[in-house]
Amino acid sequence: MSKVTRNLKKQNGQGVMEYVIISSLVGIFCLVAMKQFGASVHKRVEKMRKEIVRTIPVN
Repeated sequence: MSKVTRNLKKQNGQGVMEYVIISSLVGIFCLVAMKQFGASVHKRVEKMRKEIVRTIPVN
């Protein structure tokens, strides 16, 4: 196998590895954000739901 072909394969593999690392970091960031703000968001959504149920008459 020529040096050019080997270098191209290494670069292609490097791009895939970078994608995997970035995707993993984004996933970890999302999990941490949900852990930090999940309860707060849940409380706000629950308040909105109660307000909507209270103001919209159900027949």
